[in-house]
Formats: sequence, C-alpha cells, structure tokens
Amino acid sequence: DSATARGLLVINHEATTDEKLSSFFIHPTGGTATLPRPAAEVDKELMIHGLAVVEVEGRGRQWAYKPASPLNRRVTTMTEAAIHGPARGSEHLVTKYSGDATKCRGTLNNCGTGKTPWGTFVSGEENWYGYFFRDAKDDDARKKDKQVQALNRYGRKAGAASRHGWESGGSADTYARWNNSAIGASAKDDFRNEMNSFGYIVEIDPYDKSQALRKRTALGRLGHENATFARAVAGQPVVAYMGDDARGEYIYKFVSAAKWDPADARPANRLGAGDKYLDKGTLYVARFKADGSGEWLELSMNNPVIAGSSYFEFKNEADIAVFTRLAADAVGATKMDRPEWGGVNPKNGEVYITLTNNSARTPATADAANPRAYADMKGSKEQKGNVNGHIVRLAEKQPADAAFLWDIYLFAAQADADKATVNLSSLSDENDLSSPDGLVFSKATGVCWIQTDDGAYTDTTNCMLLAALPGQRGDGGSKTLKHGERSVTTHAGKPQTSATLKRFLVGPKGAEITGITETPDGRAIFVNIQHAGENTKMSDVNDPSKYESQWPANAGYGAGKRPRSATIVVTKNDGGVIGS
Repeated sequence: DSATARGLLVINHEATTDEKLSSFFIHPTGGTATLPRPAAEVDKELMIHGLAVVEVEGRGRQWAYKPASPLNRRVTTMTEAAIHGPARGSEHLVTKYSGDATKCRGTLNNCGTGKTPWGTFVSGEENWYGYFFRDAKDDDARKKDKQVQALNRYGRKAGAASRHGWESGGSADTYARWNNSAIGASAKDDFRNEMNSFGYIVEIDPYDKSQALRKRTALGRLGHENATFARAVAGQPVVAYMGDDARGEYIYKFVSAAKWDPADARPANRLGAGDKYLDKGTLYVARFKADGSGEWLELSMNNPVIAGSSYFEFKNEADIAVFTRLAADAVGATKMDRPEWGGVNPKNGEVYITLTNNSARTPATADAANPRAYADMKGSKEQKGNVNGHIVRLAEKQPADAAFLWDIYLFAAQADADKATVNLSSLSDENDLSSPDGLVFSKATGVCWIQTDDGAYTDTTNCMLLAALPGQRGDGGSKTLKHGERSVTTHAGKPQTSATLKRFLVGPKGAEITGITETPDGRAIFVNIQHAGENTKMSDVNDPSKYESQWPANAGYGAGKRPRSATIVVTKNDGGVIGS
C-alpha cells in the first residue's frame, strides 16, 4: 500500500508450453506428447498454474525475494475456491466436488491483474476453456440441455481435444475433472459443469492465507484479461472495467450496488469488503456508435431484451453470470478486436482498453471502433485483418453513467506503414509497436505503460514496454478509411511523437512483456518477462547455441542456459522517480 522498500508481489502463472517442448521448459526427463499423459507429469503441470504471492524487500536500489516470509503463498489449479455472487448455488455449477455449487477448485490461465480500492488483488481467468475435453457424442448425451449452445459459444465443441490432456492422467478426480462430458447419472456424479467454474475475476487477500480465493461471478464469465477500477468516490458506486480477450468479443463494466465508504479503504476484513462491493451490482456491455458516442447495455433480467430473448433462454441472474457472452450477444454489443487490459487515467478518469489484434477482421466487418482491415507482410508471409491492434479510449461524466464518448487513442503499426490507411498515429522508428496487451497507469507520474504480446512485428523487433504521456479523448480528429466500396469513419487521438510515446525497454526473443507494477513512490518498477525462447525447436533443446534465447542467463542471472520467465526490477541510477 504505502511501503517503498518492502512489499508483496502477486504474480500470475498463466500457461505452459505444449508437451513437445516440455522437456525444455518443464520436465527434465522429457514430456509426453501423446495420450494418456503420465500422472506425474500432469501433477506437476497442475501445480505450476495459478498465482504466487511473494514478499520482496529493497535495499537501496537492489531488490530480493524473501524465501522465509510467512506471507509467501501459492494458489494452484487444486486450491479450493469459494463461489460468490449470483452464480453461487446455480445448477450450472453443481459438480461431483460441490453438490451445492458453493465451492470449486483452483484458478487457471490467469492473465491480467488489478488492485481493488480496499487493497486486495484480482486476477482474470482467460483461456481456460482449452484445458477441458468433451466426448464426441456429448451433445447427444446432454440431449436438449441449453448448455450445448453455451459450450459451443465458449469454444468447447463436442470432440474437442484438450490443450494438455490432463483428463488422461488417471481415474482420480484430480484428472477426471478435466473431462467436461456428461457421463454420470446427473451433474452430481461427474464434472460436466466443471468448466463453468472458470472464466471469472478471482480475488485474494495477499496478506491473509486463511481466507479462500473467491470467484466473483457478478463480474461475468468470459475470457477475462484484467479488471481495472475507477477512482472510488464516497457515496458513489464502485466501478470496474474489463475486456474479453478473444476475436469478436466485448468490453464490459460492473457497477456495484453498494456505495463507496472511504472507511473501507483499510477494512478489518478485506475480502469482506470485496463481498460488499463485488457480489451485488449490475454488469454492462459496450456498444460503440459511429458518431463517437457509446452506451452501456444492461445485462440483467431487468432488461426485456434478455428476459425475453429467443437467442438463449435466461431464467435468472445466475444464467447471465455463467453465460455472459450469450447475454452480450443478445443485446447487440459491439464485437471488438480482442479486448485485453484496461487502465484508468488517474488525471482525468478516462478508460483505456487495449485491442491487441484480430486476424478475423475483414473490410466487410470493419466499423468505426475497429476500422482497420489490411495486409501486412512478415517476411514472405502475408498477414491480414487488424494485424497490429489499437487502443480505444472512453470518457464518462461519471463512471456509473450509461453513456460514454470514445476515440482511438493509438493505432499500433510499423513506422513505414501507409499513414493514410494503417499508421494512423504517425508512429516512428522510436515508438512503433504491434499488439498492445498490458496497460497500466503510474499513480506516481501519470505515465501510461504499454506492453506488447506481438507475433506480427517480431521479424524486426521483440516484444516491448513503452512509456506514453496520454492526452484526452477528442484531442485528434476524424479519419475516413476506404474498404473497397465501403467507407468507415473513425475518431482518432492526436498523432504521436517521440515526446509523447517512447520505447522504454525491449524484451528477449520469444518473450511477452506481461505485467507491471511500481512502488508507491514510483522509484522502482517491476516488469514480468514471460516465456522467453518459446520458439526454440524441439530438435535443438540439447544444443544451447541453438536456443532462441538464453535469457536471463545471458544477462548474468542464473545458472544454465535454458530460458526462464522472470521479474525484473528497474530503478534509476540517481534513485529518482521513473518517468518524471
């Protein structure tokens, strides 16, 4: 909260490489890429997903992990979690593990993060659906169950293979829970609903191991990247913004039923404050209009479009919490180019959402908020769609308002791309980028930190961290793009210069820059580097000279030459505030 030389880092352990490279990254004796997977390998992989809480301490400009700290903690795929919000007790969360649908196990594929106004940590469960297996005849086994439509909508069609084959590790529930098929007499006899226990914003109190992880179902079930909170104001609702990271998905907002009490900034029970503000409220989804305005569409049974939907049968608020994507479909929200991290500008309250890219965007589907569909070369390979992504910016009079204004703060592009059709932000060699992903505002300086997870521009540069000085919505003008016979007019922020957007650091090859936080005084920033060297060929794993990367060993840290994910700490030589 306020300490500048001691703190807790809460870190997501998002995903592992596939089994073809597991001997390189995970299993020293080699991973098994065929089914069934050995239980010992699955057990290890189950334990390395989730979250970690670690205490760190600074001595001057040097920071170190404190191995003996009683606050150090691991949360894995097997850690018990409590279900909170409208989906608690829902028939769609009944499993063999929890017949009353009040608890579940673990958190999975955690991506972006956030800090609540009451001092807890929230993490987004993102690409969880790929970890589950469904039998090829499962649609028939479920007969007329509406879950078939939901399973298809969430990416689990019958016969779909799971990402790692965890369900093949044995007959114990540890492995059987990853089989999402209806194979028992009822939901209490199998794990047909297990997948429904993932896809939420999860909350933990890093300072208290005694309280279970909580799944906040009121914030919806989707491919959560992160949750970012508007500044809490006494007597006003608490508001959180979220993106659903998949092609053609949506941007969401949650408005609490309870009004903010400043006494809750340091509550005796932090997760109790989370219960107060995150278990009851209203979820909204964004519709962007061509004129630069927008509206938040209510996702509740009070909305007659949902209550009377012929697209999907919603019986209660629990259905909306579990099948949120279908509710957003029903009300006609705007399909976006993979919404990822959100951040709120502390100086003016405007909300920034990264839209990382969309290979499925076409000239026929381009719209004002997602206006680009173009071709871009990576070596000899042509890439199509919104190849490089953009960042949209929302302005509201009050965070709980139903209306907003918007523009596109930044169009990611290569410097040499056409400035009339692609490089609409006039990026140069000093600040061009692709696939903005992480986005965090510094409370100390107001700098907007932008991180990339880029696969399009990596023939020229690696993923990077950029520092931006944001303006405000409407500081640019309109631009019209031609797509054959169609014209799309969008609203763009002012062009960037090296004084307003600058590359700060570039990561090692194969890595994603994937999380950032700072000390309250802004004198140290912590940056996560994920999966360096992930494109190493399996045939080269025994020859370090052929590794895609040897980081961090090649930077003087650690023994051996195999690449590793790690957190770096950046300070200034003079000990000053970074970005000032």
